[in-house]
Amino acid sequence: MRSGAWLVAVRCATVVVAVAWWSGAARAGPPYLTDDPVPVDLGQGEFYLYATGDWGSDVRNVSFPAAEFNYGAWVDTQLHLSVPIAHSAPDGGPDHHGIGDLELGVKYRLIHESDTWPQVAVFPMLTLPAGDARNGLGNGRAWWRLPLWLQKSWGPWTSYGGGGYVINRAEGQRSFAFGGWLLQRDLNEKWTLGGEVYARGADIADGRGSTTFNLGGAYRFSPAFNLLFSAGHSVAGEHHAMAYLGLWWGFGGDSGARPPDDRAIPPPVQAGDVSRLPKRP
Repeated sequence: MRSGAWLVAVRCATVVVAVAWWSGAARAGPPYLTDDPVPVDLGQGEFYLYATGDWGSDVRNVSFPAAEFNYGAWVDTQLHLSVPIAHSAPDGGPDHHGIGDLELGVKYRLIHESDTWPQVAVFPMLTLPAGDARNGLGNGRAWWRLPLWLQKSWGPWTSYGGGGYVINRAEGQRSFAFGGWLLQRDLNEKWTLGGEVYARGADIADGRGSTTFNLGGAYRFSPAFNLLFSAGHSVAGEHHAMAYLGLWWGFGGDSGARPPDDRAIPPPVQAGDVSRLPKRP
């Protein structure tokens, strides 16, 4: 068997949830690859504990346990930190485990949503090379992700997406463009489900780009505690199968969760992250 029993269990659990990514440079808003423009409100925060799996044609990557923290430090401004424990299992080679690269970011909302205008935000991210690149646990050099995200909501429906560019000058890596769009719906007070299409260029010198279709959603145990999940598969280009399973906690403010958007609609999960809820994923 290629990996230890505990790692196999993590992978199996992730796949099981997928049926009911941190794959390096593609990770975005939980539980999707596409992100949203809604920052955490001033003085509020959110914490994720999650696992992801990315099964490619020649390597399998798992992040578990992994943690993400976001905080509304200023009006329309969110600070972001993500720290994973990475597991890499390449074909024909040994498994490796250890800390992965650290992700830092600042989301800034440029335009608030109105009856006619979508919300718009930038979310630059810097990934620091904390993981061992020789063993497939990191990039080997700091790299940037520079996206622009938009969102519009109506009734129980929310749609958001955008794209940008990754700047990666590490050995064997290459810079590339990416973009995605998602549509999701609040089914009731507990469930939100959605689907996305996400495309990206080749991220290594001899690689190919890919287009992926994912389905996912959130279940609200309470306004400040939610279960997030997604799973998908590439439909064009490089082969990938992926899944995400996470728990989300909101804190700060009156409800301990994200506020609704500027139109003061009842909080469906607005924003991309179907996690900052009832008052947004």
